[in-house]
Amino acid sequence: MHFPFFVSKKYIAHKGDKKFISLISMITIIGISLGVAILIITLSILDGFEKTITEKVINFNSHIKITSFGNRNLDESDENVFKIKNLLGENFKDISPFLSKLAIIKSKTSSEGITLLGIKTDSCNIDFDQILIKGNIQEFENKLSPKIILGAKLAEKLFIKLGDSVTIFSLSNDKIPSQENPPGILQFIVSGIYQSGMKEYDDVYAYVDINVLRKELNLGEVISGYNIQIKDVSAADSLSMYLQEELSYPHYVRSIFSLHRNIFTWLDLQKKPIPIILGLIIIVAIFNIVGTILINVLEKTKEIGILKSLGSTKRQIISIFTLQGAFLGFVGIVIGNVLAILLSSLQMRYEIISIPESVYYLSKVPIDISLFNYMLISGLAFVLCLAASFIPSFIAAQVKPVSAMKFD
Repeated sequence: MHFPFFVSKKYIAHKGDKKFISLISMITIIGISLGVAILIITLSILDGFEKTITEKVINFNSHIKITSFGNRNLDESDENVFKIKNLLGENFKDISPFLSKLAIIKSKTSSEGITLLGIKTDSCNIDFDQILIKGNIQEFENKLSPKIILGAKLAEKLFIKLGDSVTIFSLSNDKIPSQENPPGILQFIVSGIYQSGMKEYDDVYAYVDINVLRKELNLGEVISGYNIQIKDVSAADSLSMYLQEELSYPHYVRSIFSLHRNIFTWLDLQKKPIPIILGLIIIVAIFNIVGTILINVLEKTKEIGILKSLGSTKRQIISIFTLQGAFLGFVGIVIGNVLAILLSSLQMRYEIISIPESVYYLSKVPIDISLFNYMLISGLAFVLCLAASFIPSFIAAQVKPVSAMKFD
């Protein structure tokens, strides 16, 4: 066995019983493991928030939205679609027209203001199969009677259930109501209720067939804009700027990140304290390791003197105590990783921690287990453990044999 490794192993074990790690070493390991576990879980939660909320937002808005300045209508044109596809090139994935109108929805008991969205189910990029909690998209596509899909929160406020009839009031022909132009009054059957998990959508948006909406409101072949999906959402900002330059007035192009800047800014803001947390954990880990090895150096001063008198070099002495720090760090990191995986798995399976949906857009704490986070934190922690071990190891190497032999 390698000499420094053999001696370091003896130093880590308790004097009386070598099967057990000494109390001071155990405390150090616990400190490192808790720090590693906390940091990994924190990063996993932040990644989970970002991933889950981004998916929810994109499900309703896609990656790039093209509307017109002043919220005016656009003519639905195959030429426009062809031009957009050509401009996006290999980045293009899907395009879906939509028609958006403000309206009032009325049930038998109450009424609410909503945003009525006319969509084409054959090209809509919303995955209703994933978010519908009642009803199905096939019933929505049934042309025998006009159908509507409502958010769960809105349906709850209106005391509406599947199959109920609702009345929609909106501007006809996009003009102020008059005797010659009465407001549009539309009757729909509730064919589906969706739950996105985001209150601001479930409270406001209702979906109908775009052709029914055009006909009932005397709008002709118009749309409010296009929802566009691209292959790489991270390129949404740059591609939206490019489209804005290339498309003529009155097109107004925005990416998902600019449309919901408040949400994504909030997500970025949550990551700001991470360096502070990391710094505090690093300080605690360094003090733990330095303190542990310094105490060990003081306890083993006579032994160090004996080792040096027998011919041990400074390099070997440094290696002995550095290996001790590496061992403590390694055991602490392994325990921290196991603890992080265990706690993350419990949250993912049993949803132990819940949060207010109205504040965080979600009803439960999301966890995204990433191998990268585990490797990054573990690697960084191990390097810091080695660096912290070197300081007391260097002090031990400077001990003079004669002085050490007289040390009491």
